Amino acid sequence: MKLDRYPPQEPLSPLGAAYQERILALGEGVAGHESAYGDDPYQTLAIFRPPQPSGEVLVFLHGGGWTSGYKEWMYFMAPALLAQGVVLVSAGYRLAPHHVFPAGLDDAADAVAWTWRHIGAHGGDPRRIFVGGHSAGGHYAALLAVSAAWRALRALPADVVRGCLPVSGVYRFGPGSGLSVRPRFLGTGDEARVDADASPLHRLEAAACPPFLITHGSRDFPHLVTQSQQMEAALRAAGVPVQIQILEGADHFEASVACGEHLSGWPALAAAWMRQTAASPIPSTGERQ
Repeated sequence: MKLDRYPPQEPLSPLGAAYQERILALGEGVAGHESAYGDDPYQTLAIFRPPQPSGEVLVFLHGGGWTSGYKEWMYFMAPALLAQGVVLVSAGYRLAPHHVFPAGLDDAADAVAWTWRHIGAHGGDPRRIFVGGHSAGGHYAALLAVSAAWRALRALPADVVRGCLPVSGVYRFGPGSGLSVRPRFLGTGDEARVDADASPLHRLEAAACPPFLITHGSRDFPHLVTQSQQMEAALRAAGVPVQIQILEGADHFEASVACGEHLSGWPALAAAWMRQTAASPIPSTGERQ
C-alpha cells in the first residue's frame, strides 16, 4: 500500500496511529481494482469482486476526523465481505483543512455515481448499491442517504442508494452535539447554517431515505452513542426502517476493526441485511407519512 503517493495529511493522534497500524497490517496483501472518479489523488476508489457475487455492492468511506485517512484503510474489510458475496468499493475523498465542506461530501456522491455507472463490470448490481462508512465516513454516508438533491445533479435514480450502514457515525453538529471542538472540515463563515447543512439529523428527507443499519461500539465515544440513538429516533419518527447493532466491548476503533472480522458477526449481519433490504419493495412516500 503506497500511501506516500498522497499529499501530506494532518498528524494522527496516538490512538489514531495505533489504529492505522493495526488495520493496514490486517489489510496487508489485500488488493482490489483501482480506478479514479476525479483528478485529485484522493478521488480514487478500489473495487473488490467476490468469487461468487450476490449482486449487493457496499461503497464504504474511511474515517479519520475529516482530516486524515485513506481508502486503503478499509481494504482489511474485503475478505469477510467477499466471502458473503458482497462487492466492496473502498472510496477516498478530499480532506480538510485544504478542502472544507461540502468538498468531501461531493466526492462521496461522485464515488457513488461512478459505482452506479461502472459496477456491472465488476459483478455488482447497480440497483443494489449501499453506502456505509466508519466515523467521518459514516457521517458522509448518512448525509448521502438522507438527502436527495445530489442524486438528480448527477443524473442518478432517486433510489440509487438502497440502504445505509454507518459505523460509529456522526449525525449532528453545533450546540448539543457533544463535540468538544467544532471540526475544521466545516470551515468558517455562517457556522449555524453550515452545521445544519452538514448534519444528517437536520437534513433528513423521509422520501429520500433508504433503510439504515446503524452500528456502534458499546464503549464508543459517549457523544456518538447518544447521536446514534438520536438518529435512530429521528428515522423511526419519519417512518424509515432502521436497525441498531451494538458491538459489545468495542470502542470507537475496535468497532471499525469488527467490520472485517469473520467471527465478529458484522460482515455476515451486514450482508444478510443488504440482501433482505435489496429484495424488499421500496416504500412509497405515502407509506412513510
